[in-house]
Amino acid sequence: MEQLLLLIFLPLVGAIITAFAGKSAKIVSTVFSVTSLVLALVIACNFIPNANTQFEVNLPWIADLGINFHAGIDGISMLVVLLTNLLVPIIILSSYKHEYKNPAAFYGLILFMQCGLLLVFTALDAFLFYIGWEAALIPIYFICAIWGGKDRIRINMKFFVYTIAGSLFMLMGIIYLYLQNPAHNFDIQAFYALNLDSAQQGWIFWAFFIAFAIKMPIFPFHTWQPDTYTAAPAQGTMLLSGIMLKMGIYGVIRWLLPIVPAGVYDWGQVAIILSIIGIVYASLIAFTQKDAKRLVAYSSIAHVGLISAGIFAFNQQGMQGAMVQMLSHGINVVGLFFVLDIIFSRVKTNKIEELGGIAKVAPQLAIAFLIIVLGTVALPGTNGFIGEFLLLMGVYNYGIWAAAIAGLTIIFGAVYMLRMYQNVMLGETNSLTITFTDIKGTEKLVLYTICALIIVLGVYPKPILHLTEASVQHLLEQVNQKLNTVN
Repeated sequence: MEQLLLLIFLPLVGAIITAFAGKSAKIVSTVFSVTSLVLALVIACNFIPNANTQFEVNLPWIADLGINFHAGIDGISMLVVLLTNLLVPIIILSSYKHEYKNPAAFYGLILFMQCGLLLVFTALDAFLFYIGWEAALIPIYFICAIWGGKDRIRINMKFFVYTIAGSLFMLMGIIYLYLQNPAHNFDIQAFYALNLDSAQQGWIFWAFFIAFAIKMPIFPFHTWQPDTYTAAPAQGTMLLSGIMLKMGIYGVIRWLLPIVPAGVYDWGQVAIILSIIGIVYASLIAFTQKDAKRLVAYSSIAHVGLISAGIFAFNQQGMQGAMVQMLSHGINVVGLFFVLDIIFSRVKTNKIEELGGIAKVAPQLAIAFLIIVLGTVALPGTNGFIGEFLLLMGVYNYGIWAAAIAGLTIIFGAVYMLRMYQNVMLGETNSLTITFTDIKGTEKLVLYTICALIIVLGVYPKPILHLTEASVQHLLEQVNQKLNTVN
């Protein structure tokens, strides 16, 4: 209990202290983020990989409304808790070469966002989940609006409107479930136990699905993403792509499937179709991109589309693949955006046609970039392979044609990612890249860490699969049992 409370609120304490740390904010935020990672690893070492909720906290909060501070960790949430606490210090370290205006506010907002994310990933009370959901949105809005690039206000407003609209749909669904609950509380198990008819489950499915689909994002709710990823500061893009979109995926697994299985049964095929359309659409758009950052943004939409399809295929392989790929995608996409940030900091452009020959003058960067790209295109032996293999197996068990089309994400991804690597890193140097310097200091530390994770998780994914297996199996059994009752 004490460990989980400390895990959730340590970043909040760090955010407050960092906000008053002045020029030392970078170091202070690093200390708090690394401490959070150590604490998360301690909790993971003490975690028993079964279907039970562990480190549970259940304290009265707003008793008159049946709201408790109820949080806990199972195998599903343990994975995203580890991902969050792993990527935040990496993202902070990746900023060491930048000198942001008002660094105390910048790094304080990152830690505040970390607290909101951890609330989302551990909440067992729907009201607490919603508070965390909104708390994670506020800091990223200011990070993008204050430290973003050209036209950031218009782009950020579009992102904010999309996410707030989705949140309101979800809030309506939560309030409706609360009113249907005889106990008049927001407890997740009480919501799981509700006996709703197919019509009720159908509209609640869409109330939650729209909120989660916007966050992931899934076609056609994705239009905010490419512009926001491009205009946001590098660390903001890493937070959005590496961790924040996992809120939507996690929400589908933790809240949508168990609460409204009949709604998923009735509308899940539509969700799979939208996911597969997103895979093909984003991949085709990625082929046409001249800016490397936008190319990676569309690549992310394609990969998340495959994760979504695997979840709604609703079988063990698809669900396990989604869990593994959440971790792998987070690591890989942060690595990609960091490499592009390094390139932009040197030559002030991410235009693919203006680059080339960087491997000749920066071989260490070229090798690290290649490993990350290979992980992204799911080369066997890298972290991307096992997740995408399981996802395709899950979608294949759902339908062979769905798998055939969804599998295009691997083929298309290999083509546009390797072509981008070739044009950026290989060939002859030009007037921009001839003076390019290789990575050093914290750049090496971050990229070597990411590359090591890509290789280790690719060669030996068993601990991750074992961590989530029991919880995934229990969730599927729970949903199938409830679905049989409804039918």
